[in-house]
Amino acid sequence: MKTLVITGGTDGMGRALARDYLRRGDTVVIVGRDERKARTVPGATFVPADLSLISENRRVIERINGDFPDVDALVLCARYFRATRWETAEGIEGVFALEYLSRYLLSHGLTDSDGSGPRVIVNVSGPGVPAGRVHWDDLMLRRAYTGMEAQFQAGRANDLLGVAYAARHAADGVRTRYVLINPGGVSTGFCGEFDAETAAHVESLKRYGKPVEEGIRPLAARVDNPPGAPLSAYALHRPISLDHAFFDPKDAARLEELTRDLVG
Repeated sequence: MKTLVITGGTDGMGRALARDYLRRGDTVVIVGRDERKARTVPGATFVPADLSLISENRRVIERINGDFPDVDALVLCARYFRATRWETAEGIEGVFALEYLSRYLLSHGLTDSDGSGPRVIVNVSGPGVPAGRVHWDDLMLRRAYTGMEAQFQAGRANDLLGVAYAARHAADGVRTRYVLINPGGVSTGFCGEFDAETAAHVESLKRYGKPVEEGIRPLAARVDNPPGAPLSAYALHRPISLDHAFFDPKDAARLEELTRDLVG
């Protein structure tokens, strides 16, 4: 039996994955904001949290490390699209906070300095997508915010998170395998506040995207059979080469330093 922690586990792909593993008899912890939605995942342990806040991530880390010390898989699914720029109460741009900083904090926070941690961390992001970049001189996108640019920057930052995580922990003998995965077009929950153009794209994905039960198969494959390498990336089931500028170690180290300053 496995123990899984799933962020965004009250909706979309996260919920479908939680239900799948609960049917197998595994222990599933779901992290999200909506208790009503959490009740649609009977049998799961619900940890309510606003993962866009650094303080809430730290509370979740403390709770999970205390109550579930032997996590097999951490699956990072939480997303929220914002057509207009918004800052958290801690002064962080909202998409960057939820879709990158939270994943950074949880990835490292559930990995102990003694070398223990989840068998695998599955970061559901967008490896292999050519669009987007890290805005080094404007991480909070104060000057040129769009909802899509915020999403693309978070995706690129997660590519670099995987590189930095593997570089920091692999040398310490940590067993955790870090997996970046792009599940492709899935008819999932699509939580967010959309402009007209993005809303039309979302409706198209809901109509023509893969059913969510099919969309979770690449995730479950990596949970059930973690790759051998400390870091790997996939588009669906297809491995993506890490020999690309998206995964540049110098950029990863640069973002790691900036992130440490942000989280304190």
